[in-house]
Amino acid sequence: MWGILSRRTDEISESDSLLMDLALGSFLGLAIGDALGATVEFMTAGEIAAQYKVHRHLIGGGWLQIKAGRVTDDTQMALALGKAVIESGGWDLHSIADSFVRWMRSKPIDIGNTCRRGICRYLMDGSLHKKLDEADGGNGAAMRNLPTVLASLWDEELLVQRSLEQAHITHHQLQSDAATVALARMTRLLLLGGTRDDCRRMADELVEHQREFRFDPWPGRTSGYIVDTVQTVFDGFFNSSSFEDCLVRVVNRGGDADTAGAIAGQLAGALYGARSIPTRWLKKLDPAVNAAIREQTRSLIVLAERHWPGKQDLAGKFPGIVTQIPHALA
Repeated sequence: MWGILSRRTDEISESDSLLMDLALGSFLGLAIGDALGATVEFMTAGEIAAQYKVHRHLIGGGWLQIKAGRVTDDTQMALALGKAVIESGGWDLHSIADSFVRWMRSKPIDIGNTCRRGICRYLMDGSLHKKLDEADGGNGAAMRNLPTVLASLWDEELLVQRSLEQAHITHHQLQSDAATVALARMTRLLLLGGTRDDCRRMADELVEHQREFRFDPWPGRTSGYIVDTVQTVFDGFFNSSSFEDCLVRVVNRGGDADTAGAIAGQLAGALYGARSIPTRWLKKLDPAVNAAIREQTRSLIVLAERHWPGKQDLAGKFPGIVTQIPHALA
C-alpha cells in the first residue's frame, strides 16, 4: 500500500497531490457548473445571448432567484450521497436513501420530480430498487453520482454496481443506467491519469451500443432527458480546450443548464484539475459547499483504499498511474 491508509484525511496535501487535485477539480467543477448553469436554466441560447452576450460569471438569479455562488439539487444530492457513504464507512443503500430523505425534508431550493417520487416511494414502502420504467429517463441519477466514483476509485466493477444501485433508488431506465455508468467510468479514467481521447473512445462505445446518444454533430436539444444532457455535455467536453471553455460552452446552450453544467464540470475538472478552475469562480462558490466538498473528497479518497485491487492490475490499464500516484500520495 502507498501509505495513505496510515494518514489522517486532513494530512493529505491538496497542493502536491495529483490525485487530490483531479478529484477536487471534479467535485468543485460539478458545483461550479451547477451554480453557473442555474442562472440560465430553462432559457434558450438566444435568450442567453440577448441578455448576457456570453454568460460566464457566477451571478445567481435565474428562475430560482438564487444568490451568486449557490448551488442547486445537483450538488446538494451529491453531497447527501457523499455524506452517507462516509458516515456508513462504506456502502449502505439504506443510509444513502435516508440521506436523500433528510435532504428532501430540508426543503431544498429545487428537486426533480423523478427524484421526489423515488424518495417518497422509499418512505412509503422502504424499497431501494425502483422497477424499470421508461418514464425515468431524467438526468437525476447521473448528476449526483460523483461520490460513488471517488469511493470506488480502484475497483471498476464495484463502481458500476454501486452507480446502478444508487441510481435505482429513484431512476431505473435503460438510457439513464447507461449514461450513469458511462460518466462514472469516464470520470474514474480521468482521475487515474486517462486522457480526453480515452474518454472519446468510451463515448463512442456508448453511442455504438445506444445510438440515441449520438452527439457529433450536436443535435441541439437541452432538456432534462438524460440523452439530451449527455449529448450537450459531450459536445462541450470534446470541443473545448480548458475547464472554463467547456463550462461556458455547455451552460450557454441553456435548457437544463445547471445539470449539464454540473456533469460537464465533473468531467472537465477531472481532466484539468482544481488548479485550472478560475479563481473568480472559486471565490464566489458558496463557502459552506466549498468546505464540504474539500472534506468529502479527502474522506472518500481514503475510503476508496479499502477496495484497492493491486498496483499491477492498474499498471496494465493506466501505464502512467504507477509512477504518478505513489509520488502524489507518498
